Amino acid sequence: MSVRKVNSVWNGTLKEGKGNMNITGYSGPFTFASRFEDGKGTNPEELVGAAHSGCYSMFLAALISGEGLTPESVETEAAVTLGQLDGGPAITNIKLTNVTKCEGLSQEKFAELSVAAKAKCPISRLYAGGTAEIELDAKLV
Repeated sequence: MSVRKVNSVWNGTLKEGKGNMNITGYSGPFTFASRFEDGKGTNPEELVGAAHSGCYSMFLAALISGEGLTPESVETEAAVTLGQLDGGPAITNIKLTNVTKCEGLSQEKFAELSVAAKAKCPISRLYAGGTAEIELDAKLV
């Protein structure tokens, strides 16, 4: 399996400082305001959401493909909640909202595969047993 590397740099204090996250093909600024308020830029939780939604979509597509079907689209949004736990910040919830289009896939089989993808995608496994509850709302259209 592959190993992927990213790099982040933070300069200054928590509130007045700023940083930059560097990912293959992307470089994004982040600040206290972009993480804890509504400031411009990205934040670690947003990138966790991007990773989880991408991972879930690919895993669900793989499961559907394993049934001999070709999904037209598998679109997933991840809403990541940064809350408080044990006196410090923690990701407390990730809600995956999915809409899948796939001709020939029954609602029953889709329900089975969507739950399996939630349980088995690598990012879900990363959070299994941790502080974050992972919710799923999946629809076949």
